[in-house]
Amino acid sequence: MRHEALAAVRRGPEPATELNRQTDSARLQHVIESPQFTVPMLMELFDRSRGMERVVARGGTLDYQNKILATLFYEPSTRTRFSFEAAMHRLGGRVLSTEHASAFSSEIEGEQVEDSIRIIGNYADVIVIRHHQEGGAARAAEVSPVPVINAGDGDGGQHPTQALLDLYTIYRERPLDGLSVAIIGELDKGRTARSLAYLLAKFERIKIFFVSPPELQMKPDILEYLDEHDVNYELEPDLMRVIGEVDVVYQTRIRPERVGDAELLRRYAINSAVLPHMKLSAMILHPLPRTVELDKLVDGDPRALYFRQAANGLYVRMALLTMLLDKD
Repeated sequence: MRHEALAAVRRGPEPATELNRQTDSARLQHVIESPQFTVPMLMELFDRSRGMERVVARGGTLDYQNKILATLFYEPSTRTRFSFEAAMHRLGGRVLSTEHASAFSSEIEGEQVEDSIRIIGNYADVIVIRHHQEGGAARAAEVSPVPVINAGDGDGGQHPTQALLDLYTIYRERPLDGLSVAIIGELDKGRTARSLAYLLAKFERIKIFFVSPPELQMKPDILEYLDEHDVNYELEPDLMRVIGEVDVVYQTRIRPERVGDAELLRRYAINSAVLPHMKLSAMILHPLPRTVELDKLVDGDPRALYFRQAANGLYVRMALLTMLLDKD
């Protein structure tokens, strides 16, 4: 990394571990899925993210003023697209952006995402893509001449950068080993929940409660992955049975049309009636946006960290961009 940004990061890692982290980051060509990250890579990312907090506090840097980020979104986004674009601006770079890639004349005429990526890769140094098909980001990475970052793919695919900022938010508060986490909501098609489960599996003595109506429970592919990595988990239909024993409450939405029962939705909501049953030291996270599953009255509780979580997305995405762009 260069000048100011590099100086900020060097105040983070211990020298004994820096060589391993550099080796891992040298292998980070694209960001497509959560399982690709090793623990040393995560620790380097988090060290860099701490450095980015200092860079932003100083108003940013011009270290990457010769770099261009392209955001290619086939589905609408606000937080993810803005945070990536803000990240590149804070690093001194420039942005090419669209939130309506599906309306491109090339897309309407049937051009494949691979051809679009080959061309856009000539214009930019890194591409952030949100694709409506699961596996769309992986297809893009296979042909791209520049690094590709998956900003969410398909209905039930992955959203690795959201999971990285989620994990960073937890990491800033407490050790990751030994955590108990309740992941709540529509889990079978929840990109953020799926991606976070993959990352949690990399740490020791993790316990995950997947809290959901049975018909919306986590898919077998995630559960098989957790089994392979000896991660303790439970499928739990009753939120109140586990809410008092977890360190992290990770709340996600349930789309009303998938259950057709307002009372059922309320059973999986975090509200003022649930708060007294939680640990005083617990954390409440949500990838946002929210609807009825997270009452606005919760916002004033000191355990509610979801707005800080969203702010952390800027630092983590800045750090990721530097890991992908620092190849010289």
